[in-house]
Amino acid sequence: MSYEDVWVVIPVYNEDRVIADVVEHVRATFPNVVCVDDGSHDDSAGRVASTGAHLVRHPINLGQGAALQTGLSYALSRTGAQYFLTFDADGQHQVTDAERMVEVARAGDADVVLGSRFLEQAEDVPWIKRVVLRTAAVLSRNVRKLRLTDAHNGLRVFARPAAERLHISMNGMAHASEIVSFLANHDFRVREVPVQILYTDYSKAKGQSLINGVNILFDFSLRNRR
Repeated sequence: MSYEDVWVVIPVYNEDRVIADVVEHVRATFPNVVCVDDGSHDDSAGRVASTGAHLVRHPINLGQGAALQTGLSYALSRTGAQYFLTFDADGQHQVTDAERMVEVARAGDADVVLGSRFLEQAEDVPWIKRVVLRTAAVLSRNVRKLRLTDAHNGLRVFARPAAERLHISMNGMAHASEIVSFLANHDFRVREVPVQILYTDYSKAKGQSLINGVNILFDFSLRNRR
């Protein structure tokens, strides 16, 4: 099956230990990949360059939200791009899940497809993370409106009309809440698809703290009420 109309956007920050393997694994299925090196201090950019993926660099670290927006803007400018897949750089996501999500979007069943750790078995999710993420979902008005089970999963597919209207302005990790707010305030069809996250020792060491994740949700809510 051809995925020439799909562009994968991977934000990268200090991932030189794993990024080449992640990109090569993705490109075995999805040939069009753009990595945004967000001011890394290691050899992430060099590792990406060795894979043949497109590389865009931020001179300083701006945060994952800014990296995603830069990557989406780049991908939108490419001829034939119709679907845009966001994919984490730390090896947690699985390409087979991404394929299923793209096919849901291609079938016309949704304008935006979100990966969810909680639609099926969630035993692989660390129990503390499971509690915090589900609590955060309950507390978010936008998440409840969309009936989402997992609002902070980095595996997402946007059809072109949705990608063109999305503009991520929150540069840090709070972009996940901003994306949910965007979806809740537009008439795009949103669907969740079950995915499995691979929690390796490396990815757990790289992940943001759970408390910070809750703080991001509240900070975003307060900002929107001002």
